[in-house]
Amino acid sequence: MSRSRRLSMLLLCTALFFRGEGARAESPEQLARESEERTVATALIKPTPQMIVEKVDQAVALLKKEGTVAFSKFKGKDSPFIFAGTHIWIHDEDGVMRMHPIKYGLEGKKLIGLKDSSGKKFFAVMNQKASEQGAGWVDYWWPKTGEKTASQNVSYVKGVHVDGKLLVVVCGSFDMAAQDVDTLPK
Repeated sequence: MSRSRRLSMLLLCTALFFRGEGARAESPEQLARESEERTVATALIKPTPQMIVEKVDQAVALLKKEGTVAFSKFKGKDSPFIFAGTHIWIHDEDGVMRMHPIKYGLEGKKLIGLKDSSGKKFFAVMNQKASEQGAGWVDYWWPKTGEKTASQNVSYVKGVHVDGKLLVVVCGSFDMAAQDVDTLPK
């Protein structure tokens, strides 16, 4: 683990302890496992565009209120931001993953150049949407968890400034109905 990653973890644990949430300071592996289990457990409910927009708006409001200390609230078995078989993730204006509830190993990695199976640099497109329009929908092709074949994913992105940096809050679905995808503003 890098020095900066250890320092980030220490600062997060310290912040949680002093806020009286020391019990939430599980290991990243445990939180990822809990987050993935909650994603699977909630997958019987299919997310609608309205559900996704509401959760992203709630996440943005929480980040405006609490800043990056709120990242811990997006992870684990009790997170309201893991719902209907999906979850919130957050990256920054440079394309660096800041918070992912399941793939914590991506945190701190620059993903701006990552391409989907069709060649689309979807992190760059998400950032452009958030910075130029504030919010909107981005579609891309990516394999579902445990699969090798890419499926269409449609994600709602919204930008929020925290500590002088643009964070991009993202939530999407592989299972959105075709008629819903066709009506989303691009």
